[in-house]
Amino acid sequence: MAGPFALTHRAGNADHLRCLNAEAEARGLYRGMALADARAILPELATRPSDPPGEIAGLKLLRRWADRYSPQIATDGEDGLIADITGVAHLFGGEEELREDLQARLARAGLSARSAIAGSRGGAHALARHGDGIVPDGLLAERLGPLPVSALRIPPATAEGLARMGLVRISDLIPLPRAPLARRFGRELVQRLDQMLGTLPEPVGAEPEPPHFGVRMSLAEPIGLTADVMAGVEHLLAWLCDKLAANHMGARRLCFELHRVDKEAVTIEIGLARAMREPKAMAALFRKQVDEVDSGFGIDALRIEAIVTEPLAPQQIGDMRITQADELSDLISRPGNRLGFEHVLCFLPVESQLPERTFRLVPPPIARQAPCPTGRARGVPC
Repeated sequence: MAGPFALTHRAGNADHLRCLNAEAEARGLYRGMALADARAILPELATRPSDPPGEIAGLKLLRRWADRYSPQIATDGEDGLIADITGVAHLFGGEEELREDLQARLARAGLSARSAIAGSRGGAHALARHGDGIVPDGLLAERLGPLPVSALRIPPATAEGLARMGLVRISDLIPLPRAPLARRFGRELVQRLDQMLGTLPEPVGAEPEPPHFGVRMSLAEPIGLTADVMAGVEHLLAWLCDKLAANHMGARRLCFELHRVDKEAVTIEIGLARAMREPKAMAALFRKQVDEVDSGFGIDALRIEAIVTEPLAPQQIGDMRITQADELSDLISRPGNRLGFEHVLCFLPVESQLPERTFRLVPPPIARQAPCPTGRARGVPC
């Protein structure tokens, strides 16, 4: 968006700036500022309400994208990522080239971001939020000293207490004895200061990636026959079910994407009345909708993802009770995917002395539809 822009969030009885672009910062606005004060300074400021859950989800996706720069990437607060690039920078030609590549790719994606490289995690955090650039080895105290004490990741109350004593810059704290600081302001202040200077180690602990139940197949030559597409579906489902079995999970809703050579895509979704990881039974539910797909000039890529999953423990072979329940669920799945599960009803017993009231009709226990990760409607080219 052109011009000064900011995202706002409600805190107490007032709106505050949560995030703003470079043009708004250049006009004197800053994060946490009251919206009323911001509009008094900049009446033409454009704002939108923030979406914290959406921002968290976007940050997770960005974290997965950034693994090309480091195998160790973790979230850094609510608005940042931290990466350990030890032994990686030379693959890009150096730290400066790595940072330029990162910034260029983010800019092409339409994202405005700040990045910094330093010899400590605390130093990179501070410089990225109060400037940017690269701190050479051995110059952490010199380059980060002019930054405010709030850059140390300390509570606001601690920063205010330091300011009342005239300690407003990090350089004001560096020469002071650590013991009096810890007694007066707590051990966290001393810990954060030493972590920023690199005298106290602070490794990047990357969160474990949750299992991703999606498989993809790129084809050397385009296909268009239903039999060829179904052969690809069976191969993909076999790989997907292996992933599900390794994590003791079962699929309840599947999203199937067919990518055409003209860059269009068609999405098909099916629901399952029970958690399942049986490739042949799942493939049969795709056939009717695959028959109706317009392959255009050919399909060159296929992708299947289990967008709704449930725990599914290994089952004892030969248990007739399980077999009967599975057969009933599969019976519900077939007409449900053809007619819509809202048109399929089951009889549920009800206690009553009147015979005609000893049952009622209820929808089958199907997983509710979840949006496909691509955001496309079922069977609609985009």
